[in-house]
Amino acid sequence: MAARPTPPEGAVSIAHQETANDRFKQRFGAWLWAGIILSTAVHFALLRFFPTLSAADLSFSVTEFEAIDLPPEVEIPPPPEAIARPAVPVVAQTQLQEDITIAPTTFAENPIENLPPPPADISRLGDRPVFTPYTVGPKLRDPQRAAEILQRKFPEILRNAGIGGTVLVWAFVDQTGVVKNCQVHTSSGNNLLDQAAVAAVFEFEFLPALNYDQHVPVWVSLPVTFQIRRGS
Repeated sequence: MAARPTPPEGAVSIAHQETANDRFKQRFGAWLWAGIILSTAVHFALLRFFPTLSAADLSFSVTEFEAIDLPPEVEIPPPPEAIARPAVPVVAQTQLQEDITIAPTTFAENPIENLPPPPADISRLGDRPVFTPYTVGPKLRDPQRAAEILQRKFPEILRNAGIGGTVLVWAFVDQTGVVKNCQVHTSSGNNLLDQAAVAAVFEFEFLPALNYDQHVPVWVSLPVTFQIRRGS
């Protein structure tokens, strides 16, 4: 064995100690190669087992717009003028005659030779207006109630519009004072008023006509007036 050199006399001897940096440098090469090998293996595994990717279909279609011709501009007419409100309606005034007769029944004014023959069948007397002799004509039992009936029968649409008129009707009053038949003799010119007048007369109550001391059925002429008072 070679003998260690003897340090010269008077020289100072320093002992060398190994540091962490020295140990890291000694193992650096091994760590470097281990990292390269591990990185290579990871990349290989990713390339080998990674799923196959495909590109999505990003195609799109274009909607074609067709130009159309606009219709000609329509000229809107101005709004119509406001309709005037109808006259303020008031309660109808009914004009009824107390003495309701067809004509004077005296023999002086009705000569016998001019009088029609009496009806052959008295039961059919109420079918149509005919002359019937009597000395006292029928009278309304209650004129006020008759006026109320006319007010109730007055068509509301005509009352609100301020339309009135007079209807002349034939009424057949039997021997008990009940109206058994009614017909329009002279129209008012309005069908609704004519119908209302006939319906109202059917509800009237009369004192029956007299031929001397006997109650007799007769035809009488009855004017019925529907009247409106216009507001001032």
